[in-house]
Amino acid sequence: MNYAEESLKMHYALKGKIEIAGRCTANDKESLSLAYTPGVAQPCLEIQKDINKSYELTRRWNTVAVVTDGTAILGLGDIGPEAGMPVMEGKCLLFKAFADVDAIPLCIRSKDVDEIVNTVALLAGSFGGVNLEDISAPRCFEIEEKLKARCDIPVFHDDQHGTAVIMLAAMINALKVVGKKLEDIKIVTSGAGAAGTAIVKLLMGAGLKNVIMCDRKGAIYRGRPDLNSAKQEIAASTNPDNFAGPLSEAIKGADVFIGVSAPGLVTKEMVQSMNKDAVIFACANPTPEIFPDEAKAGGAAIVSTGRSDYPNQVNNVLAFPGIFRGALDARASDINTEMKIAAAYALAGMVSDEQLSADYILPYAFDPAIKEAVASAVAQAARDSGVARI
Repeated sequence: MNYAEESLKMHYALKGKIEIAGRCTANDKESLSLAYTPGVAQPCLEIQKDINKSYELTRRWNTVAVVTDGTAILGLGDIGPEAGMPVMEGKCLLFKAFADVDAIPLCIRSKDVDEIVNTVALLAGSFGGVNLEDISAPRCFEIEEKLKARCDIPVFHDDQHGTAVIMLAAMINALKVVGKKLEDIKIVTSGAGAAGTAIVKLLMGAGLKNVIMCDRKGAIYRGRPDLNSAKQEIAASTNPDNFAGPLSEAIKGADVFIGVSAPGLVTKEMVQSMNKDAVIFACANPTPEIFPDEAKAGGAAIVSTGRSDYPNQVNNVLAFPGIFRGALDARASDINTEMKIAAAYALAGMVSDEQLSADYILPYAFDPAIKEAVASAVAQAARDSGVARI
């Protein structure tokens, strides 16, 4: 199938992939009086007395805003908020299909951090959560941080944290297969944007001690003169030996490579320089840092990509629907590290010891049990960590 051509036909035919559906009727005097005036005044007054009633008397409890400024749409880059709308509608569709969460696309005509933050914060009373989507780094970090400070509902940047949760889940199972422990291994990454940074932070939160992050100029290390504030923070907490050099040198002796960067950056020879039973996560899309056959030829024991035509696909739909389902069910005020780690372990646990293999470290996205497993783990972690409100 020519997916580009057929998708365009479908979008022209549908004129949008989501719509609003009523949950009650308004087709006679009585139903109209209950759904709207005069009856609707009573729930309004109840919410006025207790704002938390907005979760019980409206659909707020199950509604998420999907927010973008159009600056990092898929692999297309800064194409603008309106051009990003088909992706945001698609994300909303996935929320509904995979977790029965209602989601509304908000495509904002601004690249100003404070304007975006203020816009979303002012609308937060209409939603139970906010999913930031396809906002370029490093602005996405600042937007998320400022929104978390201003909002009393969870703010989650899926490009960062959804990817990180799946990567941790895949790592848990991959290390089982090769018989290694997270706290004992060396990881080298390529890509220090939103996803790469969040992956490393979550892995370190789960026990990783030795990681070198690389960008297009090589290893990020303390004292490197060209680092922005986000990369200075990375340098302070990673690369314990303060290695300075290119990716091709950093990867030597590594147990795991994680790529969220650009096509073709890793060669068979680079994989050969890694430790025995190396694990490769080559997740640049659509063309990975190295293709699985070449990585296997270099000695890799396990290879994962972002593509659906190879085993072990890192696909965000595995994580974000269940994470939000659990956060909404617990009426959480935040999606914290404990909840993300719980989601990763729940995902990893969806692959039984009998199923686990080099070509099957992540569950299939269409497994209906994923939503409940992830949501339950996230909701419990929210309660255990003190951010749940029910």
